[in-house]
Amino acid sequence: MREPQLPHFPLFPSNSPRTRAEEVGFRFGAVGTHTSRTMMLAELEAVLDAVPETGKWTDYAASIIEGNCLFKATMATRRLSKQRLSELYGLDPDLPLFRVLRRLWPLDSDSRPLLALLAAIARDPLLAATCTAVIPLPPGAELQREPMRAALRALVEDRLNERILEKVCRNAASSWTQSGHLKGRTFKKRCLVRATPTAVAFALYLGYAAGYRGADLFSSGWLQLLDCDPGQARQLALEAKRIGQRRLRRERHRRDEKHDQGEDSTEHVAFRTFAYVNLRRGYSPFLNY
Repeated sequence: MREPQLPHFPLFPSNSPRTRAEEVGFRFGAVGTHTSRTMMLAELEAVLDAVPETGKWTDYAASIIEGNCLFKATMATRRLSKQRLSELYGLDPDLPLFRVLRRLWPLDSDSRPLLALLAAIARDPLLAATCTAVIPLPPGAELQREPMRAALRALVEDRLNERILEKVCRNAASSWTQSGHLKGRTFKKRCLVRATPTAVAFALYLGYAAGYRGADLFSSGWLQLLDCDPGQARQLALEAKRIGQRRLRRERHRRDEKHDQGEDSTEHVAFRTFAYVNLRRGYSPFLNY
């Protein structure tokens, strides 16, 4: 049977080196967590609720394994959950991608499914490959399995057998449902998600890390993942900037009242993620965080 034609989905500029993306925390290759799990949104929420924003890698590991914050029955399943969440999100503040995700996470609970999806796509090549089968669908259209299989087959070639490939399709469809892009159980249909300033800030960060610059940032696949056209993206980025500036002023005021001359708080740095969206140049210096 002839493979269906797949639309191009621009997560990276053509011929752009991916060294910077790897340094930030992107993962590449023909393997991924979706061979066995979904994007694990509920588990991620539980872990980030259990560990403070200032937590280190060891704190996340201890919370999952010793603290059993995911309520797993055996030590083996706790360790496996830690491994899979680490593959998807890093769980390490020394990893820039996770550090920005962690600082944006508490700012808007409605944005969390989209933040998790963006991070998981950056770190799981299998999930990233399925973007071409989901995002171009019009609202109400039913997800077809063959385009998703074709997109995955183009990435993995013969590395995965048909049984595993089918499991990846199911897990990916579940992840897209968790993010709000699909609805339904047996027959999944496309829904439009509501982009938020928080999600746009993270999408701009990832787009910049992927190599996009200037106006191309606002038309990249990272913004398309939010069902957001360039005009909407600019408006939401402006709102993100205004939110960040207001919160940054409040945070500075609180620090001044306390005469705190020490290191910036995690909250302060997170608000800077909002405040430093430079729309005129289409530039985001989040990579220095």
